[in-house]
Amino acid sequence: MTGRLRPEDLRSHQWYGAEGQLRTWSHNARMRQLGYEAEEYRGRPVIAVLNTWSDINPCHVHLRERAEAVKRGVWQAGGFPLEFPVATLSETYQKPTPMLYRNLLAMETEELLRSYPIDAAVLLGGCDKSTPALLMGAASADVPALFVPAGPMLPGHWRGETLGSGTDMWKYWDEHRAGNLTDCELRELQGGLARSPGHCMTMGTASTMTAAAEALGMTLPGASSIPAVDSGHERMAAASGRRAVELAWTGLKPSVILTREAFEDAVTTVLGLGGSTNAVIHLIAMAGRCQVELTLDDFDRIARTVPVLANVRPGGRTYLMEDFHFAGGLPAFLSRITDLLHLDRPTVNGTLREQLEGAVVHDDDVIRTRENPVAAEGGVAVLRGNLCPDGAVIKHIAAERHLLEHTGTAVVFDDYKTMQRTINDPESGITADSVLVLRNSGPKGGPGMPEYGMLPIPDHLLKQGVRDMVRISDARMSGTSYGACVLHVAPESYIGGPLALVRTGDSITLDVEARTLHLHVDDEELERRRAAWTPPPTRYERGYGALYNDQITQADTGCDFEFLARPGKAPDPYAG
Repeated sequence: MTGRLRPEDLRSHQWYGAEGQLRTWSHNARMRQLGYEAEEYRGRPVIAVLNTWSDINPCHVHLRERAEAVKRGVWQAGGFPLEFPVATLSETYQKPTPMLYRNLLAMETEELLRSYPIDAAVLLGGCDKSTPALLMGAASADVPALFVPAGPMLPGHWRGETLGSGTDMWKYWDEHRAGNLTDCELRELQGGLARSPGHCMTMGTASTMTAAAEALGMTLPGASSIPAVDSGHERMAAASGRRAVELAWTGLKPSVILTREAFEDAVTTVLGLGGSTNAVIHLIAMAGRCQVELTLDDFDRIARTVPVLANVRPGGRTYLMEDFHFAGGLPAFLSRITDLLHLDRPTVNGTLREQLEGAVVHDDDVIRTRENPVAAEGGVAVLRGNLCPDGAVIKHIAAERHLLEHTGTAVVFDDYKTMQRTINDPESGITADSVLVLRNSGPKGGPGMPEYGMLPIPDHLLKQGVRDMVRISDARMSGTSYGACVLHVAPESYIGGPLALVRTGDSITLDVEARTLHLHVDDEELERRRAAWTPPPTRYERGYGALYNDQITQADTGCDFEFLARPGKAPDPYAG
């Protein structure tokens, strides 16, 4: 619909306003049971506040208070807020990986928005998988919605050093393993790494995906980088509540905002930020929910046109998200690449062009100029070859340069537990030139494609000063990680992809400039190995895991469930 809706056009009117119906009478009776009089909600937009708050999720622990700010904004604008608790996906604690449950939260989001008397929604999330999950569900339900990012935590501090969560965890854990950091120093550092509520303050997956949500047009301008504990974050939450009421009255749905142009701009943003490789999987899945075809080739094509301008760890070498925010945030960043964007497309708050009006960069070292980029091309490269016929990715700006063209001998691990047990075996023969290969860690094999891709460097090499090696897997890695890690190899080894056929001693060549990953084994030998390969046993015999195993797609197509990604409509329920 166009223009402004009338109260009787609101979706919630079907539940509350159809006089003379028993169900309507019952619905209003139950609202009185909840303590509300009819004038508080009838004829007003009902705004769902979907909250991923949990006691076990440090990234979202402040969202209980932010939900109250959202509700305050809804009341101020004449709406009626209802808070819904939804699944929390804690990157820190949930095993084997919250990626296993991204689609479950997406399903919950979609069905809540469809089945209740809701006119618009505010989605509260931020930890890695919650952002794509909430947006996937909202896109499928196609109810007016906007996203409130949880915001990054404060920078860490230890002995005069500024720490980035995740990135410095990996760094100093390796220094401890190398004998350069004592147990006492490591424990002291533990207390300074994560100092406040909020998600990782590096350009890890959380900050990458909230920036992507803003670039897509699903947040208020500048929302994605506001630190979680900054008072501006509460003000943004309240403003989002007010804006949600306006979205309900105008009927502006995600299907109008999440277009092909929006996804291209989100890819451009992620690559220009030097963002997480996980964004590749998530954006492809999100686009699929909108019936927009987005492929690995789109990422590689766009990567060759956009420079990396965000000097934020781990792709950058210096700054963290608070610095990025006070340098101008995403609007300032996007103002430097406007020629690469579709400026006249709609967002939840006007056009993208209008969102960027007045955006200014306040620190040219945090957000670089086009003449002084962090890297000349986007931070993620897509690889092809006989080891990854359906593609693989590498965050090459976070790797040591000398490894971006490398040939080495494979050392193969069949699973992560075996790797943990044997990586430091002095008889393994692992050298700095070896190529570490991990399999059975993909979407089905992980299960859930855990963040195992940054395989540890053996202790004896760390003590020699080695800090990076070529590592290949069908797993993912944390967006806060770094190194010459080839990830998302597709098809995965668990279903018989070429990675399943690699043997210790095989030669492998990585060539990032040529975008190739090649196993130096002839086709006849590979066919002999394939004939001898047997599929692993099924992991799940029942429950959600069995549904996951039956429906999950491969990394190159977004790891969505086939029955959720397919075209088609789900009707609104009859409320009478």
